[in-house]
Amino acid sequence: MRKGQQPPWIVPDGLWERIEPLLPVKTRSFRYPGRKPLPNRKVLCGILFVLYTGIQWEFLPVRREALCDRVGVRDLRRWPVAAG
Repeated sequence: MRKGQQPPWIVPDGLWERIEPLLPVKTRSFRYPGRKPLPNRKVLCGILFVLYTGIQWEFLPVRREALCDRVGVRDLRRWPVAAG
């Protein structure tokens, strides 16, 4: 990665406009809202970071895109179901 370039796990706006409609929108229950869901774009960037660097989910930095290990795994499993 050269100086001034974005890291490869950051999704450019043009690509995100094409990907976003393919991902499911999670609605929160009024009675049992649970945790606020993370934005899909941040989850995707976290997944791409793990794939690019090769680190394990449990070693994903908590500050990296505000993504914890279980959120990325859960969303990665949920997205293909919505596409199928």
